Amino acid sequence: MPNNRLRVLFLCTGNSARSQLAEALLRHHGGKRFEAFSAGTRSDGIDPRTLAALRGAGISIDGLTSKAIDSFTGQQFDFTIALCDKAFQQCPNWPGCGTVLDWGFSDPKADPSPNAFSRALFLIEERIRMFIEVNSRVRAQSTPLTAVNFYKCLADELRLRLLMMIEQAGELCVCDLTEALAVSQPKVSRHLAQLRKTGILSDRRQGQWVYYQLHPTLPDWMHDVIRNTLAANPELVPSAIANSKAV
Repeated sequence: MPNNRLRVLFLCTGNSARSQLAEALLRHHGGKRFEAFSAGTRSDGIDPRTLAALRGAGISIDGLTSKAIDSFTGQQFDFTIALCDKAFQQCPNWPGCGTVLDWGFSDPKADPSPNAFSRALFLIEERIRMFIEVNSRVRAQSTPLTAVNFYKCLADELRLRLLMMIEQAGELCVCDLTEALAVSQPKVSRHLAQLRKTGILSDRRQGQWVYYQLHPTLPDWMHDVIRNTLAANPELVPSAIANSKAV
């Protein structure tokens, strides 16, 4: 695949401070492996102190603009990371969110101390470095998505049925799949993890639930195989899923 960088969207309330710092820091430290974006539940403009803190640390501010989350509707992200609790609570539940994380940093605009923005930058930078290290290691350990690995995954009946169900519904959580198939949760989770590791599925976390969908970068020919297999073998999908509306 031509672009295998992970897409990360940072959220805060006004997209004026914390999420801007996080976007700039991830671009600076992880630009070869990650694509960074930021938005707010509303757009308040970038606080000048945010830009001053970034310049003072030698971090580029090129391309930073204040945006509302609506500007990203329809786009797909591997991670959506809220930098404040309010943004996390208001985070929209759309399939493109990917894994949703709550980092919950204090708002430097509410701190009267003269070094509030520099301190916020330092704390967010520590979390960004850890995020890069963890997710780069996981990605390095992933199985390459080749034609052979793709067909090996489809050769198992349970994995094939899981893919058919997710293709039918658009997005499903583990509880939906275990209930429809009457299979134990650990067994279903184990096969979902393999499909995710191979790159056929992506997931997102919303509160305590993890939802799975076909990976947005899945090659068209692989998606066509799954879609055509479902069309020719509808009996692979339990009626509870087949009769549900697609997400």
